[in-house]
Amino acid sequence: MKLGLNGLGRIGKLSLWHHVSRQFFSEIVVNLGRNVGSGLTDIAAAIEKDSTYGRLGMYLHGHKSGRVIENLNEEKGSMTINGVPVTFLRKARNPKDIDWQGNQVRLVVDTTGAFKDPTADPSEGKGSVRGHLQAGAEKVLVSAPFKIQAKGLDMPDDAVTTVMGINDDDYDPARHSIVSAASCTTTCLSYMIKPLLDHFGAERMLSASMVTVHAATGTQQVLDRIPGTGATDLRKNRSILNNIILTTTGAAKALGLVIPEMKAIGFIAESVRIPTSSGSLIVLVLNLQDELDNPIKRSLLNSIYEEYGKTSPYLVYSAEQNVSSDIVGMPRAAVVIESTETHTRTASIRVNLQTLKNFKFEAGSTPPILEVPLTQAVIYGWYDNELGSYTNMLGELTVSVAERMV
Repeated sequence: MKLGLNGLGRIGKLSLWHHVSRQFFSEIVVNLGRNVGSGLTDIAAAIEKDSTYGRLGMYLHGHKSGRVIENLNEEKGSMTINGVPVTFLRKARNPKDIDWQGNQVRLVVDTTGAFKDPTADPSEGKGSVRGHLQAGAEKVLVSAPFKIQAKGLDMPDDAVTTVMGINDDDYDPARHSIVSAASCTTTCLSYMIKPLLDHFGAERMLSASMVTVHAATGTQQVLDRIPGTGATDLRKNRSILNNIILTTTGAAKALGLVIPEMKAIGFIAESVRIPTSSGSLIVLVLNLQDELDNPIKRSLLNSIYEEYGKTSPYLVYSAEQNVSSDIVGMPRAAVVIESTETHTRTASIRVNLQTLKNFKFEAGSTPPILEVPLTQAVIYGWYDNELGSYTNMLGELTVSVAERMV
């Protein structure tokens, strides 16, 4: 089977690295939609070198590796990367105009971040993710959360959001044509939440909040610049090289699509961007209803993650003291739990029932007080938001979808 990649940005390029290493697909077709530099030689140079992860050859074969990109053919737009034939398309940017059918590509991964609305009409504007299906693809994976622009529209029946190892069974090959792989943050967060939900149950999780301390992305500016017309968040136009920047994340909303039980739990998600190229951190704060005689302690939480990590290849339980660079490039780790920093505090919350909605209170009597044992837990989870966590998890999902295509 051939694999189609639309886009060669950070996730597109690193997806190419992943798949030429894995060699599951016999060929790869990459749509660039435009000419790059002076030709194929410049494309090869951009693929071969990376400021965060080093050279492709070293990634594949270690420090003794030679060059792994060969057989450049400018006329055909092709080259061989680690023995895998790769063809580059440089004409169409609109998905409906990409020649997937002519190149016999049935499965496409869209990594552009530009086509996230599964309800959008392929014939309008600059195109839509559905254009890939119109162009000949049978299945499309999107390397970003879905975002429906029109108010009042529901998720189409043929679209689904999955995280590999969490809810990939929700994907139905007979029904779904468009699959969102959520985001790097949602992927990490789902692996921090799922083990606790399985152990305690959703009814004991009273509230949750998270902050992702996130590495820079391509949407941010290297140097300060004037905001565009109609811009409302002026911070996005400030230099990421020398600022901590407050921003937003859709991780909480996307988490509800991956783990539906979370929709009933109050959840706040925030994001802070920092001047690093990759390697991010989630600080998760949970309020759990406790038991008076058996309070929740950090040892229990750590044991839950440790046991989960023994059966899941995507959760890494660490008893070490890590920094962000330690997890950059770590293979397939959706999350690395920093167990040394798990903290809990248990106390009783006093609730005046008179203040509760629909509670009938008899005038003149003493207001009833309810004491609820509560444990607040703080859990830290590392993730490589580019190659190690997200791109490798996306690659796992891509192969899973491919294996179920007939």
